[in-house]
Amino acid sequence: MTTGTLITVAPTGAESAKAEVPALPVTLDELLRTAKECEALGAAVIHVHIRDDAARPTLDPARLAETVAALRETTDLIVQLSSGGAVTDPESARLAVLDARPDMASCTMGTVNFGEDVFLNRWEFIVDLHGRMQDRGIVPEYEIFDLGHLSALQRLLGRYGLPAGGHVHVDFVMGVPGGMPGTTETLVAAHRMLRDLPEGTTFSATGIGRSTIPVMLAALSTGGHLRVGMEDTVTYAKGRPVESNMQLVARAVGFAQLAQRPPLTTTEARELLGL
Repeated sequence: MTTGTLITVAPTGAESAKAEVPALPVTLDELLRTAKECEALGAAVIHVHIRDDAARPTLDPARLAETVAALRETTDLIVQLSSGGAVTDPESARLAVLDARPDMASCTMGTVNFGEDVFLNRWEFIVDLHGRMQDRGIVPEYEIFDLGHLSALQRLLGRYGLPAGGHVHVDFVMGVPGGMPGTTETLVAAHRMLRDLPEGTTFSATGIGRSTIPVMLAALSTGGHLRVGMEDTVTYAKGRPVESNMQLVARAVGFAQLAQRPPLTTTEARELLGL
């Protein structure tokens, strides 16, 4: 079991609208302020989606590059860009995310129903994304929305080799309508399947919506790490909207400390992830 806890904050996402969730950080200034405050609380990684001037999700290359540069200038956080974008983004734009040269990027390991939509990830696209990250020294976080995605990851690594840095890190995204449920039983099943991946593989877990707390507790008890943020939930408790990403990070830090697995520093996180 890993001693410390890697805490990732996912502050914005591509799903919630600013008009409906006023606390959502959508401008660069809002994102930077959130990043600095979450780092001070104990986050080591920031998973980034960006918005345009109208607060709509975008993969604009110039904005992505500006965001990566600004986060590096003002924080020591590991910058992880989403290569998923919004479910409607074309593959070419998703691949171009890597041009912003983040420390990490997400690599979703299969197609999944996503509420009313379909999040399409063709095998050829996954292979291309994985290879480009290897070539550029960008460390992937393999996003697992369903158990079959772990089998796809085993196949990918067996055919195309280990990622940049040599360490395999996955994130179980749990509770998406159409994906695996956010339950302890499902997390335990996913954890067992990690045995088929390279020795030393680590995992984080993300609980969407009301599965946030059950997933956090199950992840900590099985030696996993945590991803929290307003990308994944905008409700702190029943009938109580989230006030800020810092509120969610603070709760995750508190749970990690209760589990006697305090948050990893950014230096420790880089060592863990092979950066």
